[in-house]
Amino acid sequence: MALDGLLLHQINQELQEILPCRINKIQNVSDVEVLWTLRSSRYTHRLLISLHSTYNRIHLTNASYTTLESPTNFVMQLRKQIEGGFIRNIQQIGLDRILRFEIEARDELGDLHKHFLYAELMGKYANLILVNEQEIITDALKRIPVFENNKRLIHPGARYTLPKQDETKLDPFTCSQAQLNEDRSLAAQLHGCSPLFARELQHRLKEKQTLKSIMEAVKNSHTLYLHQDQGKTQFHCIPLTHLGEPTSSYSLMEGMDVLFYDKEEQVRIKQQSGDIAKVIRRELNKNRNKLPKLLQALDDAMDCDRYREYGDLLFAYQSQLQKQPMITLPSFERDENVNIPIDMRFDLARNANRYYQKYHKQRRAQTILQEQIQLCEDQIRYFEQLEAQLEIATVPDAIEIREELVRQGHMKAKKAGIQRHNKGKQIPHFTTFDINGTFVYLGKNNLQNEYLTRTLARKNDLWFHAKGYHGAHVICCCSEPDEQLLRTCAMLAAYYSKGRYSSSVPVNYCQVRQLKKVPGSKAGMVTMQSYRTIYIDPDTKQINEIYQTYQKKK
Repeated sequence: MALDGLLLHQINQELQEILPCRINKIQNVSDVEVLWTLRSSRYTHRLLISLHSTYNRIHLTNASYTTLESPTNFVMQLRKQIEGGFIRNIQQIGLDRILRFEIEARDELGDLHKHFLYAELMGKYANLILVNEQEIITDALKRIPVFENNKRLIHPGARYTLPKQDETKLDPFTCSQAQLNEDRSLAAQLHGCSPLFARELQHRLKEKQTLKSIMEAVKNSHTLYLHQDQGKTQFHCIPLTHLGEPTSSYSLMEGMDVLFYDKEEQVRIKQQSGDIAKVIRRELNKNRNKLPKLLQALDDAMDCDRYREYGDLLFAYQSQLQKQPMITLPSFERDENVNIPIDMRFDLARNANRYYQKYHKQRRAQTILQEQIQLCEDQIRYFEQLEAQLEIATVPDAIEIREELVRQGHMKAKKAGIQRHNKGKQIPHFTTFDINGTFVYLGKNNLQNEYLTRTLARKNDLWFHAKGYHGAHVICCCSEPDEQLLRTCAMLAAYYSKGRYSSSVPVNYCQVRQLKKVPGSKAGMVTMQSYRTIYIDPDTKQINEIYQTYQKKK
């Protein structure tokens, strides 16, 4: 479900609480996401505006975003025109999915000018448009020339006009229940009402609730309710009782992060670090197709003794034989006859020598094929591991996976286009938790795992990893943790593994001194000499609590 006008109305109400505020910084998270750093009278806030065709939204955020090193031309225009200015007012256009920012900013000469920024959060037509005092478009994130839409031109220099409004719709906050037509969809009658909310409204009206009480609940809500419905997450600012599914609730702004962050993270990974998933799938498919062929070739090579027998028989009986396409001779080794194909281009001695050559070739191939099969199986496990790591990766994690693929020669080196902190130190971007004075480190890719296990960890520290699954390495800087700390570390290892959706996931743990690197293996590959096992049920809610309570910001 997309954002609707009623939910945007509640988001706007919370945005009013930070006004007026100064625009300190404008950055690109991706080509369709803009992150503003705002300073109000007492606090610093971060405002995310996403114009993605599916995940378009606007909300305050506390999540960590990796920004583009080279901003888009539109963001450069925003920086020039309004960075350093003040947001005086944010107004919703009726109950449409349009917010109008009124911004005052000074130009290069110090003269004060008023600008208007329209955030149109309308699905695939989502756009961000900067307009001057004369309602002339300064620039837009998505320019729409006249040959694409002759009714509404979105281009620098054109006059801004609002999207066409449906004046027949009623305001659900002010209209009476008697004005509703039972024969028409409520979504077609009420402003800002999505089909999902219309179904919820219809359900509540049938339950003898009044329209006024329902809209009062919407107006007073500061909570986002999430429901799982047939594999999809449905959400609104009041519980969707008509779905009959369990609900989880968050504060409005926090809920937007919970709902959209992971979904759009994959879009950012693809955009900012190249199509890593495509390369991994390509290499996986190549090796999976290659393995059966190698196994078949090994089966053929293991049957090489028959070629030696062909040669022995031909040399033993060559004086008694007459050349023909197929010769049948009694076997020296078995009580049966052997059919020997003959190449009519050569005499019997040359045919025998060719069979000897084939025998020796197949003997040598046995060793080579066994090595190639082992290598192919290692490659399959390696790319399966990268595939699992990419599923839980953030953008910095994905950048490091890309660097690893470049080192292995699977991708070409190129500028990734994101800001990399500590460029000279070459320290991987691992996650640090401070749990009651004990540091816990989480590595989510091979480079991070290798650094944590081989460089950062001490010999007495505990190492955690999900048994039988590709996943993260967790280092606990404590040799004798209490029960809560032990289960927290195991929870991180289980959740950031391929078994995150399973129950009773076994997690092995041991001291770092018990680890041994596999000779000739890829980064992060280790074996354990002795270990213990704990079983854990991965829980997303507990993981979120761990991040909120213990994560140490770098």
